[in-house]
Amino acid sequence: MPPSPAQREGAWAEQRVLRLLRLRGWQLLERNWRCRWGELDLVLHKPGRLLLVEVKGRRRSGLDGSGTAALRWPKRQRLARAWDCWLAAHPRWERTPVEQVAALVPLPPSPAPVRWIRLGD
Repeated sequence: MPPSPAQREGAWAEQRVLRLLRLRGWQLLERNWRCRWGELDLVLHKPGRLLLVEVKGRRRSGLDGSGTAALRWPKRQRLARAWDCWLAAHPRWERTPVEQVAALVPLPPSPAPVRWIRLGD
């Protein structure tokens, strides 16, 4: 079955974020990693650091065109559970400091930059 328009837009947004982070020296470990608790969009690393990125592609429409409403407490809980699951599957990284961020990506034709929001603690 071909991907839906929403799936294509999500993949485009993830690819844009991945390109930006690779330019900053991050290396991809996982993309769209799934477990029973949810999905991790992007997991990247630099020496001694991990970066967990939740990607939200958004069009400027509705009350929350930026996508911040999609980052409320229930979503953050699912991310935390999925992250714990990922660490259990990848014990090599369990002591590595991790930063969790959301990337709010304006979809075409918007030329606006990606907005970064720190999650976690």
